[in-house]
Amino acid sequence: MGAWELLPVGLVILLGLCGVLVPGVPGSWLVWAGVLWWALKDPQPVAWAVLVGATSALLLAQVVRWALPPRRLRGSGASPRMAVYAGLGAVLGFVLLPVLGALPGFVGGAWLSERLRLGDDRAARSSVRTVLRAGGWSVLTELFTCLLIAGAWVGAVVWG
Repeated sequence: MGAWELLPVGLVILLGLCGVLVPGVPGSWLVWAGVLWWALKDPQPVAWAVLVGATSALLLAQVVRWALPPRRLRGSGASPRMAVYAGLGAVLGFVLLPVLGALPGFVGGAWLSERLRLGDDRAARSSVRTVLRAGGWSVLTELFTCLLIAGAWVGAVVWG
């Protein structure tokens, strides 16, 4: 596939990554749909392998999310600003320390948001713990899975 054909696929995957942080948007399914679109347009073995891996990862993530407490983020004090900071932190962490950096990046971004809002380190840590207990782990699981899929797609496009 040429660059102009890959651009809309990449935009769908990016929209899906952003959609993970927005309640009501099926972010993980948009990421999967982008990979499916790419695999159908460029039927190479590596594309099908990425699609099978993406499908497996998303199904496993759904099982893990069912085992976690349900999302109750609104009542916990989580704000859209915190979601943006946490999401950007996870992406930055994922890039700086591939794969494993998403976890500390997510928590660090959420903490930074609360530290700026509350002005106190102790209150920020307490707020982040509350948000993580109220469903933040569920969001992190979904975001981490989508980052893995997006990374696999980028790797397959660049090196495949």
